[in-house]
Amino acid sequence: MSQTHAIPFTPESIFPTEEGQLSVDVIENEHDLIIRAAIAGVKPEELEVHLSDDIVTIRGKRQHEEERFGATYHFSECFWGNFSRSVILPARIRPDDAEATFKNGILTIVMPKVTVESRIPIRIE
Repeated sequence: MSQTHAIPFTPESIFPTEEGQLSVDVIENEHDLIIRAAIAGVKPEELEVHLSDDIVTIRGKRQHEEERFGATYHFSECFWGNFSRSVILPARIRPDDAEATFKNGILTIVMPKVTVESRIPIRIE
């Protein structure tokens, strides 16, 4: 009969020092590109959203409110600490018209697309 032993968690395994990656949805409709991310436990003022050329970067830090290192953790799947995500945009946007909202733990970034003529006449000389 084999025995199983609980593997003790260390503060480093529960609160890693490296940066975690944020999961996002990238949605495109006729007029906009939309990025959505579920970011529970973070205040809006703790988030940074940057737009540079054709890349959107989201950064933040999820603080662990209770640190109980003497407790036995059976699972530790939630990421605590710094996180970021950079997304290469699949279409050209108008950066000056981009807007971000944060409601009920969901960050939504709406970026109007640049409208481009699909047919451009070429003058023949």
